[in-house]
Amino acid sequence: MKTIRNGLVGVDQGSVLMFDDYDTGGEMWTGEGNRQVWHPIRFGQRFRVPPAVHVSVTMWDMSSGSNQRADITATNVRKDGFELVFKTWEDTQIARLRADWMAIGELFFEDDWDVP
Repeated sequence: MKTIRNGLVGVDQGSVLMFDDYDTGGEMWTGEGNRQVWHPIRFGQRFRVPPAVHVSVTMWDMSSGSNQRADITATNVRKDGFELVFKTWEDTQIARLRADWMAIGELFFEDDWDVP
């Protein structure tokens, strides 16, 4: 559990089209090659400590001819951002995918000291 030690809490959020492989014959649609996509996310304002980050799939366009396998996560969460990672495997074919994210955490307070 994250503990917020001051009353200055920030919420940042966004939406990312991770890929659109149907028209281009990309790897997520063909089912061959690199089956993961990394997307860097920068927060609009730096948090005092790394925030809690929630990610979710908000749109997916998948082939009905194969199993639907998906893994989405926030990794390398820092004070200024994180990487949004989507993975699939085996014969899963995905035409396009959009993900949303939300970061909640403590912001700098005017009484905080930032000594390098």
